[in-house]
Amino acid sequence: DSFDILGDGVKELLVGRDDGMIEIYTFESADEPVLRHDYALSESVASIQGGCVGKEGYDEILAATYSGWLTGLTTEPVHREGGSGEELKLSQEMQNKISSLRNELEHLQMKVLQEREKYQQSSQLSTAVSSVPAFSVNEKFTLNKDDASYSLILEVQTAIDNVLVQSDVPIDLLDVDKNSAVVSFSSCDSE
Repeated sequence: DSFDILGDGVKELLVGRDDGMIEIYTFESADEPVLRHDYALSESVASIQGGCVGKEGYDEILAATYSGWLTGLTTEPVHREGGSGEELKLSQEMQNKISSLRNELEHLQMKVLQEREKYQQSSQLSTAVSSVPAFSVNEKFTLNKDDASYSLILEVQTAIDNVLVQSDVPIDLLDVDKNSAVVSFSSCDSE
């Protein structure tokens, strides 16, 4: 997206990447865009948009991730400083909003507990049927021309415990900075 997030009257380029990076580029006097800010998310960015969403007068960047989470980066100051001995007072509107969110959270926690109990009871019946849920997998297998390697990127909306890679030819697995996996090698039985 292009949006004036810095408030200098010139639109910046907002970029959301597959590796979870959000980047803000400016076009200053140079021909090349200049990276001004970046922020790392834990999953790939599916969509990005700049605008005024949460509070009037403070612009934001909204990013939708692969699993459906919405993340907002705002220009609103996070911390307010008070003078010595001065207490920070919340407006009635803010107190009502906090109270409403707490009530909603408690309601959702109760609902989750009820559904867990219902599932536990139904799973212990003799007629219970269990099935493996179907997951949408976001996969990419791309060639990196610089070092003649392939990058395999797998993204699922649940935790990945194991990935099995099977090959008829010998392969070398290269470690990368963002990798948290533990690699183990085993030879295949030809039969």
